[in-house]
Amino acid sequence: MRIVFMGTPDFAVPCLQALLDHGYDVCGVFTQPDKPKGRGYTLTPPPVKELALRYNLPVYQPKSMKTGEAADILRSLVPDLAVVVAFGRILPREVLDIPRLGCINVHGSLLPKYRGAAPIQRAVLDGETETGVTTMFLADGVDTGDMIQKAVTPIGEEETSGELFDRLAAMGADLLISTVEALARGKVTREAQDHEQATHAAMIRKEEAEIDWTKSAADIHNLVRGMNPWPSAYTFYRGKRMKIHTCKVNSLCIEPGEIAEQNGEMLIGCGQGSILVEELQPENSRRMAGSAYLRGHHCQGEKLPS
Repeated sequence: MRIVFMGTPDFAVPCLQALLDHGYDVCGVFTQPDKPKGRGYTLTPPPVKELALRYNLPVYQPKSMKTGEAADILRSLVPDLAVVVAFGRILPREVLDIPRLGCINVHGSLLPKYRGAAPIQRAVLDGETETGVTTMFLADGVDTGDMIQKAVTPIGEEETSGELFDRLAAMGADLLISTVEALARGKVTREAQDHEQATHAAMIRKEEAEIDWTKSAADIHNLVRGMNPWPSAYTFYRGKRMKIHTCKVNSLCIEPGEIAEQNGEMLIGCGQGSILVEELQPENSRRMAGSAYLRGHHCQGEKLPS
């Protein structure tokens, strides 16, 4: 089976690696163009490209999949199947129709919930207790195609988006191999999505990470987990931005935004309850324990802006 792989970020890497480890003929890799990164704006290849080059796979980086050039490249590869994982491009019908067995996708949610760009972070932000990965056939629209297989997993009470991301990436690779094997045997079943049950997982915006201390401790805890590792939940203290990387829900009731001390630990009041700050990062400084920051700054009784 000749497979074209389309993917870009870290989430897609385990899927490409799994295909290679299982001996599938990956005849070409499509990924997004290199982008400038860092202070020097050095052009940096996407993680999928880095893996593909280590295996000497042909790499294609069209600026758009809606041009005739992209479709021509795909046709020249004569693929039986296209595997799409976090590619970041919508495939037009002309492209979807080229592979003999179609185009399948690995998505980091239990569809039809959390269609879109940020399903993992949105699930954590919403306080979901369960999520998973879904394989599906690509269709017109965003994550609307018929589902093939699912794998379900609980979300830990303290689990961050980054931790869940890594787990779902590995689960997605296993589910992809199961799905491709089923396709090869002609044993695939298709299940249409219930579009009325669909929810949208919009791309994360940095400004969403600012903490509103009038919200409940549970909501703020979910925000801190959901924005870890990027862009990191933050507040302002003495006019400077302070990131909060990890915290726990606490039952102590104090005014929203008020900083308090309990058994040497740093607490901040919320609309309901409070949070115990485990790790924070002042602007232009290193990460540190909340308890260490409290000892060094004597900020008990001060209030953070809501």
